[in-house]
Amino acid sequence: MDLIAALRTFLRVAEVGSFSAVAAERSVTQPAISRQVSALEEHFGTRLVQRSTHAVTLTEEGRDLVPAAQQLVDSADALQERTGRRRTKPVGRVRLSVPVPLGLFFSSNLNSLLKKHDELSIDLILHDRLRDLIEEGIDLQVCVGEVNDSALISRRIGATAAFLVGAPDYLKGRAAPKEPADLQLHDCIVYHRWGRDDVWWFAGPEGAVSASVRGRFRANNSDAVRRAALNGHGIALLSHLLVADDISAGRLRVLMPAFPPARFPLTVVYPSRRNLPPRVRTVIEHLSEIVQSDPAMRDDGEVRAVPHSEVSGPD
Repeated sequence: MDLIAALRTFLRVAEVGSFSAVAAERSVTQPAISRQVSALEEHFGTRLVQRSTHAVTLTEEGRDLVPAAQQLVDSADALQERTGRRRTKPVGRVRLSVPVPLGLFFSSNLNSLLKKHDELSIDLILHDRLRDLIEEGIDLQVCVGEVNDSALISRRIGATAAFLVGAPDYLKGRAAPKEPADLQLHDCIVYHRWGRDDVWWFAGPEGAVSASVRGRFRANNSDAVRRAALNGHGIALLSHLLVADDISAGRLRVLMPAFPPARFPLTVVYPSRRNLPPRVRTVIEHLSEIVQSDPAMRDDGEVRAVPHSEVSGPD
């Protein structure tokens, strides 16, 4: 028995006092309505209505059931309305895990998304390492590099862009590096997160070039690396989203322009494509749009896909 459907029928019978009237409203037979009420009586183990040839009246138990039945039906209607709304429009909270620089960029470009969808909310998690989506209840995560987890759905939304930089104070009295091998002679600020963090990749005239780096300062947060670079502690490899203003203001200098940092794919991952809620799909589309709105992060289709074990680049 469909309890909610039977309660709807019972409430309508209680209101009009007739099986046949309710049957006519619903284009079914009178016995079909009578069977629904009988099934409800059997379910509760008590008689709910008195039947006669002229009318149907409620018993005392039937009258007692009406308010509780109405509350249950109203709750079911509200739940169905809310669930139906969630199927057709972005409603609810999206937990989004994003690398720090991209997270700061995203938080500065949220206004249009939240204005357009007034029932959508964002829980932004800035990360310097990959998170466990299932264990931490994360809806979406943006990753740098190739994603090899077959349990996750992935979508490429752009690519990293970075600069190798140093502060004028650090470079004073030192020869600036001209090629990756020269980095062995410098203090490099190592951004420690995952993978080979002591190997940096660059795009050379003949292809990708790697350089092993060393330094006396390491950090697991990109903004901490930026601050250390600004204070002259060494050379850093950082996202353009973090250092573009510093470069324009002269606080940091771009190094090795003939060997720009390698670009890596930016990929959004999520647990399943099946029944993807509109709220999650909407955030994915917005992420893709704002990344593509920055020419430096557009993916030209030639960006090298590397596993996380090799990545030690910007995020």
